[in-house]
Amino acid sequence: MTTSHTPSPLSYKDAGVDIDAGDALVERIKPLARKTMREGVLAGIGGFGALFEVPKRYREPVLVSGTDGVGTKLKLAFEWGMHDTVGIDLVAMSVNDVLVQGAEPLFFLDYFACGKLDVDTAAAVVGGIARGCELSGCALIGGETAEMPGMYPAGEYDLAGFAVGVVEKSKILTGQDVQPGDVVLGLASSGVHSNGFSLVRKCIERAGDALPTTLDGQPFRQAVMAPTRLYVKSVLAALATHPIKALAHITGGGLLENIPRVLPDGLAAHLVKGSWPQSELFAWLQRTAAIDDLEMNRTFNNGIGMVVVIAADQADACAASLRAAGEEVFVIGAIANRADQAAAVVVR
Repeated sequence: MTTSHTPSPLSYKDAGVDIDAGDALVERIKPLARKTMREGVLAGIGGFGALFEVPKRYREPVLVSGTDGVGTKLKLAFEWGMHDTVGIDLVAMSVNDVLVQGAEPLFFLDYFACGKLDVDTAAAVVGGIARGCELSGCALIGGETAEMPGMYPAGEYDLAGFAVGVVEKSKILTGQDVQPGDVVLGLASSGVHSNGFSLVRKCIERAGDALPTTLDGQPFRQAVMAPTRLYVKSVLAALATHPIKALAHITGGGLLENIPRVLPDGLAAHLVKGSWPQSELFAWLQRTAAIDDLEMNRTFNNGIGMVVVIAADQADACAASLRAAGEEVFVIGAIANRADQAAAVVVR
């Protein structure tokens, strides 16, 4: 005789996805997102799509988009339980990129993916995202939280961010007007930002128990995890009053690979070694990794997070405006003609 067997019900929660936890996270995110609202937001978090109206003060608006992540810096966030600032990194990596086209960031969306949703951790991350948006003057208009059992190890997650900005068509920064004799200004970084962390983690591993207690007046972990500096408000203010010719966000590839992206063919940036200070953090990384200056300037921002190119007779006034807005500014070099086969960035 055959006995039929009715399987017990399986819920989505039994499969590892907690809808209630997702709903709880959304409720915690809503007040954080509300603090970032600005002109143009028609509909934000909660719908299938977010709606934004380009401000009417733009006559010929051109939209500028950017996307990025935080990279292996997240590995240290997991290990050290430091989740409250990586969201600022996420915003900064995209809005600083949008900024170099001369654009004002308008809105931001995030993607948070994990194996099992921890509401407190996710809320800390999104709190950082909201703070980054607030400091950049852009709206956190939407996002996605994906709980995918089996895709990520316990306690780990991944982040991606997407920013959209706007610039007047006539004011797009292309670097085409850069010429020999122009001055290169460097705006100080807050630390490693979000690039080079595979090497940072190797340095920490190599140092073992001999890690410094403090660097640059901060506990070691805080110095390493300092969030990427947001240059949006200070640089937008400078763009409104000074004829800046080009901007370069110093991310992966460092000074050597990012500055050439905004230079016309046939020109090079000649930077003066020692024209900006090396922090204790970067000195420790260079010493521990046992790498030369070339490798430092190709791997890390090495203390300069944003580069401004401007005519020599405008440089002092621009630097003064940026300093008044809170930036630490250094004259780090000048633009020169580039010989055939010569490097596009020379540091000496």
